[in-house]
Amino acid sequence: MDKTHYINYPGICIYILLTLSIQVLYYICFDLTGKKLLSPPVSGYPHAGVFCLGGNLADRAVVYIDGNNFYHSLKDNRVSNIWDLSYSKISLKLLGPRDWIGTRYYIGRVQREKKTLYSNQRRFFSKICAEDNRITTYTGRLEPRPFNNPASKAIMEYLNNLTVRIDKNVYQDLLSIARKHNRSEVLIEKAVDVMLAVDMVIMAERDEYDAAYLITADGDFTPAVNAVRSLSKKVYAASLNNCWQLKKACNNFLLLKPEWFTDCY
Repeated sequence: MDKTHYINYPGICIYILLTLSIQVLYYICFDLTGKKLLSPPVSGYPHAGVFCLGGNLADRAVVYIDGNNFYHSLKDNRVSNIWDLSYSKISLKLLGPRDWIGTRYYIGRVQREKKTLYSNQRRFFSKICAEDNRITTYTGRLEPRPFNNPASKAIMEYLNNLTVRIDKNVYQDLLSIARKHNRSEVLIEKAVDVMLAVDMVIMAERDEYDAAYLITADGDFTPAVNAVRSLSKKVYAASLNNCWQLKKACNNFLLLKPEWFTDCY
């Protein structure tokens, strides 16, 4: 007697759905190497990498760092041991599940004549590039500019308008110090921001990334952000300082807190 075989279609469908669900959960919790993803940042805004819904979570991402702006934001917000920060850990924490293509650090190049500053900058470049070959540095110019010290001017005005007598030697010493520091020299960055903006746009046009992470609070990057987004790319800005221009232009602005960097050493 022939036996009739029945195919349990509902059971097969349930099995397939359960299998797919397990795979989806795996990729949410772990990256392709099996390493657990880093925790979301301490921020007033959702993490652009971990909390993005829809699309490909593992899309390609590049980090662009405005070195001068980032350094001063770290210093102003009293982040400890800023020279010991790991830029690979910062990059991975920002990107979450996205595929880290590279981190590009832009800063003005110190000339050899400034021996101590030059040596410190070269040492810093070597340190961050040694962390991972995806971290690279790009330098513009640092040009000296004369600077009129407002503190010096204020001291001289104060001394000239004294209504009480002070010790003659003290008066002369203060006047000498004010005159000595009346005019000084400061170094101004040139071509750095332009280089970063151009690279970000050109790399978007060449389809070298899907998402750009811009570490700065400089609103002058807004036109570059708009150009990149017009190419159907995502742009996220992150900084310890706020910037309403970038907040308006980017897909998201991550306002970081000093404690965000606790596990980035």
